[in-house]
Amino acid sequence: MSTTSDLFSPARFGDLQLANRIAMAPLTRVRTEPGHIPGELMAEYYAQRASAGLLIAEATMTQEGHSAFRFEPGIYSDAHIAGWKQVTDAVHARGGKIVLQIWHGGRACHPDLNDGKVPVAPSALAITNDMVHTDNGKQPYTVPRALDDEELPAIVEGFRQAAVNARAAGFDGVEVHAANGYLLDSFLRDGSNQRTGKYGGSLENRARLLFEVLEAVTAVLSSGRVGVRTSPLNSFNSMMDSDPVGQTAWLAEQLNRFELAYWHLMRADFLGEQTGDVVTPAREKYQGNLMVNMGYTKAEAEQVIGQGQADAVAFGVPYIANPDLVERFKANAALNEADPATFYSPGPEGYTDYPTLESVGETA
Repeated sequence: MSTTSDLFSPARFGDLQLANRIAMAPLTRVRTEPGHIPGELMAEYYAQRASAGLLIAEATMTQEGHSAFRFEPGIYSDAHIAGWKQVTDAVHARGGKIVLQIWHGGRACHPDLNDGKVPVAPSALAITNDMVHTDNGKQPYTVPRALDDEELPAIVEGFRQAAVNARAAGFDGVEVHAANGYLLDSFLRDGSNQRTGKYGGSLENRARLLFEVLEAVTAVLSSGRVGVRTSPLNSFNSMMDSDPVGQTAWLAEQLNRFELAYWHLMRADFLGEQTGDVVTPAREKYQGNLMVNMGYTKAEAEQVIGQGQADAVAFGVPYIANPDLVERFKANAALNEADPATFYSPGPEGYTDYPTLESVGETA
């Protein structure tokens, strides 16, 4: 845990030495080549944003057959390793640090994206508050198949192998995705986990799969190269929990034993359905580096860091439109406005073509 600092001061997050406390949040942009393979366009995109203290690459499939977005990346084959190596080399060439968010989509996957394969989840409960984009247009989410306990070691192994492959691809570490209603989060929260047995019921049991994944991943990489992301309040993907604040306080104490590089905590709900303060109990009980996210302005981020309420702030949408966000913050410059129409569209438009302060100066 860091002492009082400013947003631009360096920070030590486990084994990662960061140039500043501004992180780029993981942002699904569906720009891979066929086969979920990162290409040159993705390498350019991440390299443009390398001045961030830490780049957190987008949600990346740990195993084949669990696609939720059509063109999201994978990290389960040699081709994926080679594709991501282009990205990490480009980022490192510009002095940046980058970790890979490793992920299982769970019930957010869809048969139309996975050769008819039925998605899996802790319980047979479908996402009902959204639709999924497929090759056959927008479709309702399907009812997932509840995983048997005997299948869960293979899930853990998928995350372990993803960490091995991320290291081979040159990443500085990984972030375990346990947020936003995907598989690990759906086990963790009681609105989506209605199973019995050792992986259901009590919070201790619901968190078991997450902890098994963290144990497997930190056995591959040093714990100082592993982060975890949670979203206790977020109702995205039909998620709910009966006590998100209590869950956060309990989880904070449990995560201490892993000595992770950081805990990436989403403070709010995308849809505004659940409210509460989860940052305060996390800060009070968690002894490691706390990264916070969701809707922070530069001024609020400076206050949070200056008052020691968190050790880093992750920015999402601002990084879509402002590859030089750190430089713009330092200069108190205006920010480009992001275009939602190009968030998930193919090609460079709205991806690698946003102007930087330097490029604007060159054309002025």
